[in-house]
Amino acid sequence: MTHWPGLKKLLGGDVPRGAAAPHMGSRESPAKPLPEDAIALVPVRNMVLFPGVLAPVTIGREQSVAAAQEAAQQERRVGFLLQRDPTLDAPKPEELYWVGTAGQILRYVTSPGGAHHLVVQGQTRFRVLEFIEGWPYRVARVAWIDEPGDTTPEIEARFLQLKQKAVEAVGLLPHAPDELAGMVESVDAPGMLADMVANLLDVKAEEKQALLETFALEARLDRVLELLSQRLEVLRISKEIGDQTKKAFGDRQREHVLREQMRQIQKELGEDEDGSAELEALQKAIDSAGMPEDVAKHAHKELKRLQRMHEGSGESSMLRTYLEWLTELPWALEPQQPIDIAAARRVLDEDHYGLDKVKRRILEYLAVRKLAPEGKSPILCFVGPPGVGKTSLGQSIARATGRVFQRVALGGLHDEAEIRGHRRTYVGALPGNIIQAVRRASSRAGVLMLDEIDKLGMGGFHGDPASALLEVLDPEQNATFRDNYLGVDFDLSRVLFIATANVLDTIPGPLRDRMEIIQLPGYTEEEKLEIARRYLVMRQLEANGLTAEQAGLTDAALSAIARDYTREAGVRNLEREIGAVLRSVAMRIAEGNAATLPIVIDAGDLHAILGARRFENEVAERTSVPGVATGLAWTPVGGDILFIEATRVPGKGKLILTGQLGEVMKESAQAALTLAKRLLDDPLDTIDLHVHVPAGATPKDGPSAGVAMYLALVSLLTGQPVSSDVAMTGEISLRGMVLPIGGVKEKVLAALRAGIRSVMLPRRNQKDLEDVPAEARERLEFVWLDRVEDAVACAIGELPPLKQAA
Repeated sequence: MTHWPGLKKLLGGDVPRGAAAPHMGSRESPAKPLPEDAIALVPVRNMVLFPGVLAPVTIGREQSVAAAQEAAQQERRVGFLLQRDPTLDAPKPEELYWVGTAGQILRYVTSPGGAHHLVVQGQTRFRVLEFIEGWPYRVARVAWIDEPGDTTPEIEARFLQLKQKAVEAVGLLPHAPDELAGMVESVDAPGMLADMVANLLDVKAEEKQALLETFALEARLDRVLELLSQRLEVLRISKEIGDQTKKAFGDRQREHVLREQMRQIQKELGEDEDGSAELEALQKAIDSAGMPEDVAKHAHKELKRLQRMHEGSGESSMLRTYLEWLTELPWALEPQQPIDIAAARRVLDEDHYGLDKVKRRILEYLAVRKLAPEGKSPILCFVGPPGVGKTSLGQSIARATGRVFQRVALGGLHDEAEIRGHRRTYVGALPGNIIQAVRRASSRAGVLMLDEIDKLGMGGFHGDPASALLEVLDPEQNATFRDNYLGVDFDLSRVLFIATANVLDTIPGPLRDRMEIIQLPGYTEEEKLEIARRYLVMRQLEANGLTAEQAGLTDAALSAIARDYTREAGVRNLEREIGAVLRSVAMRIAEGNAATLPIVIDAGDLHAILGARRFENEVAERTSVPGVATGLAWTPVGGDILFIEATRVPGKGKLILTGQLGEVMKESAQAALTLAKRLLDDPLDTIDLHVHVPAGATPKDGPSAGVAMYLALVSLLTGQPVSSDVAMTGEISLRGMVLPIGGVKEKVLAALRAGIRSVMLPRRNQKDLEDVPAEARERLEFVWLDRVEDAVACAIGELPPLKQAA
């Protein structure tokens, strides 16, 4: 505040010099008067007093109070010096600036709290020459610095420019008094204007002290102009922002008024008042959904359409449902928990026994995601027989990665709209199963299992669902997946897709090419025992209301169930039979027939509970006669053994094939017969040969039965039986070569389950032995075949003279 006309009235009116606060008390003047060139000093913090400026000052230090009281009583001026360090309570002379302003105390008030408040008017600059002692307050000899009175054209030009900018700045101040601009206009002294503007500038105290110490008027005007120009630019930007805010607020007010009028009109028309609240809720949901800019723009456009529709129209209901779908989808990517590889490994080991290859692939994915969080998720496809843990493995992956798990059943799906969604033009239209699963998960980074992808329905006039899945399962495309119902792009790139299948043959090639295939073959008997011991028994105990202290099964009982009552690649039937055993125990306990607890079931108790054994080891019996060979086959539910039976009757050299053989097996039988004729050097035109594969109700096909058919024919024609503990697989050529086949692991495990001791395989399949469990490799003997003669030597032995056998 500056000493110009009318300003004192703003501070409460003129105060007569010498007036003091009622609580100041009276004190006698010191006996030792101050020298003529000396002045009492008051150190101040964070404020600079300028000449001609009226300013409030609050003091509390004892020396400062003494100096102020003495100056007020004696009507003397007091000097104000800025501290260099505002935190000091007793600054030394060298810790003060030596240039200050002398001011007259116009008002002195003591508050009830003990603080002393002054209203001071600055008068003259001074420079400290020396500090002197002998008074109860600081005293210094000073040199007075007068304001230069001469003006030059340069000073006048700067004075006019400063006055113009000061008036503009006052106009930009939000709460400036109306008379402030007039006061600025009335100032006619350049030095006074410079000091007044310097006092009003929002700069640091050190900057103001530098202006106070600038005695040259032209330099002072230049510095004040520079600081005011910077402040003026800030004020202009602030005013522009304020105007924009005011305009936006005005638009919102206008919209609010119009909406209120619309509500009143709707109320007069008798329309539902709840509709407005629902529309407001939709508006808030759209704003808070975190949609991309283009999707949010589309949603707001549809909301405006909805606001113009009548409540009872059918299209209004459809549009409301559509907007609810948009707002409930997880558009924003939620923060993911830190990836802990060791914890994930522990979760996978807790939930599943074995499956080391699958676990390693999942941990590799987690390691890559930890190092590259923005990378794309892989598309995994677990292929294996039923009951090997494909679906439960997906749930374990979700738990290990800290994600939400959702499952989509694809078996029998025949409509493309079930994947891509229905167009909104249809009544009852909904998004596809993929978007529905993402909505249920409420996460863009969940684990989505596409179950039974090999059982998708064939494409027809409803479209091809397998083709619709191509976009979903392509990491390069699913970041912009477009559901027909939504009509906007949705990012699926962070979803971890896991497909399951029993066979690969029925999955279209382009779809199979987009997935990383991971085979889950069947379990060995020892693996089944370990799985039953760790998981199945405990699960069935809980399912039947039992505890480990009430019932249990011995390892011998579990092995007998797996061997004699189930013959499968997985453990689904094994768990079912364990449940049957435990139900019988539960019944005994519930009836009170249990003499002691726990009731432990051994292998000898199974006959009374499960009945007679369902599977016998019939290999030795079936192969004890010439003309029977044991083959190995691959099926969608795992491997199995296959008996090839051959006999001869009088005839004309015909080959009779029965057992629902496919075209490939029929051709293998014909090739085997041709090789047998060449071996025997006999056209066999006086007999008919009949080859039969039992289980005639089951269709059979594939090229891998060539070796078994050849050995069955050679055994029949030579009268030498095939070894009962040998099983074989392999395709043959007319040159007698044994060609490689597939499904080695499944076939080897089937041979192990059937009690086979020796397995004959094509030599070119030797590399596939790595996939066979170590336990199976140790318990079986493997014979590698290059030609059919190697198979004869291993399974039959040395042949008698061929002419006699013929």
